[in-house]
Amino acid sequence: MSVDAAPHDTAANGNATTGVPFAANLTQHGERTALIDAHGQCLTYRELAERVAAMRARLGTTRRLVLVAAANDVDPIVAYLAALSGGHPVLLASADDDAYRAELIARYDPDVVIDDEFTERRQATAHTLHPELALLLSTSGSTGSPKLVRLSARNLKANAESIARYLAIEPTDRAITSLPMQYCYGLSVINSNLARGAGLALTDASVIEPEFWTLFHEHGCTSLHGVPYTFDLLDRAGFADMELPTMRYVTQAGGRLAPERVREFARLGRRAGWRLFVMYGQTEATARMAYLPPELAEHRPDAIGVAIPGGDFELDSGSGEGELVYRGPNVMLGYAEHPADLAEGRTVTALATGDLARRTPDGLYVVTGRASRFVKVCGLRIDLDHVERLCAERGIDAVCVGGDEELVVAVATADDVAPAAELVTSRLGLPAASVRVGVLAEVPRLASGKVDYAAVADAITPADMGDAGAVAGDVREIFARVLPRYAPADIRDDDSFVTLGGDSLSYVRASVALEKLLGELPTTWPSLPVADLERLRPRRRGLAVVETNIVLRAVAIVLVVSGHVGLLHILGGAHLLLVLAGWSFARFVLSAGVPKGTLGTPDVPKGTLGTSRAILRSAARIAVPSMLWLAWRAIETEDVVLANALLVHNYFGETAAVGYWFVEVLVQTLLLLAALFAIPAVRRFERRNPFLMPLVVLGIALTGRLFIGGIEEWFDWAMTTHAMAWFFALGWLAFRARTTTQHLVVVAAAFLTIPGFFVNDIREGVVLVGLLLVLFVPRVRVPRVLVGPVGLVASASLYIYLTHYALLPGMLAVASPLVVTASGIALGIAVWFTVEQGTALGARLWRDSKRPATVR
Repeated sequence: MSVDAAPHDTAANGNATTGVPFAANLTQHGERTALIDAHGQCLTYRELAERVAAMRARLGTTRRLVLVAAANDVDPIVAYLAALSGGHPVLLASADDDAYRAELIARYDPDVVIDDEFTERRQATAHTLHPELALLLSTSGSTGSPKLVRLSARNLKANAESIARYLAIEPTDRAITSLPMQYCYGLSVINSNLARGAGLALTDASVIEPEFWTLFHEHGCTSLHGVPYTFDLLDRAGFADMELPTMRYVTQAGGRLAPERVREFARLGRRAGWRLFVMYGQTEATARMAYLPPELAEHRPDAIGVAIPGGDFELDSGSGEGELVYRGPNVMLGYAEHPADLAEGRTVTALATGDLARRTPDGLYVVTGRASRFVKVCGLRIDLDHVERLCAERGIDAVCVGGDEELVVAVATADDVAPAAELVTSRLGLPAASVRVGVLAEVPRLASGKVDYAAVADAITPADMGDAGAVAGDVREIFARVLPRYAPADIRDDDSFVTLGGDSLSYVRASVALEKLLGELPTTWPSLPVADLERLRPRRRGLAVVETNIVLRAVAIVLVVSGHVGLLHILGGAHLLLVLAGWSFARFVLSAGVPKGTLGTPDVPKGTLGTSRAILRSAARIAVPSMLWLAWRAIETEDVVLANALLVHNYFGETAAVGYWFVEVLVQTLLLLAALFAIPAVRRFERRNPFLMPLVVLGIALTGRLFIGGIEEWFDWAMTTHAMAWFFALGWLAFRARTTTQHLVVVAAAFLTIPGFFVNDIREGVVLVGLLLVLFVPRVRVPRVLVGPVGLVASASLYIYLTHYALLPGMLAVASPLVVTASGIALGIAVWFTVEQGTALGARLWRDSKRPATVR
């Protein structure tokens, strides 16, 4: 018996009906790759079928309502397919939105909840479930509305097959999940590819993140899918310059893409060898209703195209223009607002889209406006009346209007502006930049007494926002504090920490401050646009989540200081800092896909020269304060000499002041890399081979170990760049590891190179354990009270390293090692704080001197 044979139809006994074919017939695709997770682990269709069968067995044969916490990962897809193949209606809700998921559970009372755990709330069902009901989706994918679309197994089958047909999806294709699973567009990508036995590369990474394109390249993805905002991000990612030899087609839906942008990407696709499909759809039509044939995209970019195979359009006016009405086997059964609605059959046969359209002489349809109180902002279909009801539930009297670019909310008093902005952005999942809130004391009305929505939109100007979006202001204030060359007003919605020039010296402060503001941060926060950070809801816990590398940096510098004063004899802190420096170099300086230079500053051109400038800028942030401090120390003490101040003492010094070797090695390594990346071929190689590049550098750096003496000549070699740069390369390699194989390569490299190098088990253990922690445990939970101190120590680590020597040996003669250690850390923090404040003041003065010239 096939492991994925679907149950049979039953008449009225409540047992499972026939499952959805693409979910129930997985084994027909055999050993073809079905799913690839974010770590590169592959699952064949046979293996997927076995996992689906096991989950279906847990669900049983009695039909039950199953809520699945959706995410672009293997387990949620297995749960989804298991429920569909077993005939259990599925309610999809985002795994990231705990509040909305809780609201759905409270309202619809699912029998089974599958998130991180399998929760069977009852063995039977509390509902009367219509035999055709297969799937329940939010009307927009993420408006937060409890109103759901009821879809049948026939809807899912018909739409998946129709999409697969006009896209000509083949079993050899491999799509990447660039959209959320619970969003009908993202789900349609999953369904249509599974229907043809194609592969899916699963990731929640954004298209501006290196790991997205690493996965894309390594697994030969053939299609990319996005909403209009995705195409803006693609510009930032340098998409036009990417070499994507496996790409066959790109699809766009989720809102109107400006005709000039359609034409631009169609031309790009023609040159690069892939096709652009512009599509039109709604959740109520399962996903798609129309597509524009790729050969027409350049010449008819304003059109939504023709109806999908099996579907048909008409205009309700019977003339050349009217409301667009769609008919087809993918039209929903109807809506659900309460559990009782799950028993209903079909209540909709023709879908009035709410869009006004016209039919051109060549048979194409062009949307000309909207006929109802629905708008589509950032690809999300928003019910304006529902937004007004949401506000009313919070005691906010609001009038809502909107269009394709933004949602406009008019409130009665200034006190309501900030609460309305927070409510709308958090519940609807919209970027703050797409929501305009303002005060309107008297609502304008038409002669009929109805609200004059056009006048409302005109009355609420951006200046009316006042203090709306306190979180938004706080995020920008944080970035402006840690990156003082920018004022909060200069920071755009699509800027990120990386594109603003953030680096390893500033991200600790930003991370700690954002964590205090927003709670637990996503691992990808440095590359998230400011607008996306503003949408995050604060989630408070007794323990705070802190990035492991921040904690390790603080621990490492404490070990360095305590070792130098004789408090602890745990060596290896400085070498662990070198590993973390390599990690940060890959994360920030070599962050891929920023169109205006690697660090995104306006004066840095894209390409290899920009990369070298970014590396030099990073080196300067370390070298300049170090050289100034050491120059002053050279005047004050005989131990520090000119070679120290020039950061070349590790090769030319003859005095006892050898303790600054870490800064010398780090700066010298960065200068060598800046020269290396000035070679165009090197930068191209790194972009195409982000893991192989540091592996090659590691191999080259390890040759330096051939030119060192024995352990008895420790001070003759241990402080040199040629002997130590491989620690930096090892950290760089660790950051670039994405797949299981790559992680194993890093582990193997670590165990082959670190043990035995120092002939000191403790020193080697500190470096090895630190590397494994940052590689496999990206975050740790610490008591919230420790977040501030850990962040301070980590942020000031360079200054602590430089300045604590000033206390030796004089203070040790009169104080205990513990007091000296604490004093050394405090002195470094004080110097760091003074330098940061001075830098911020200088940046503000420079910025002010440039006004009123246009700022970014």
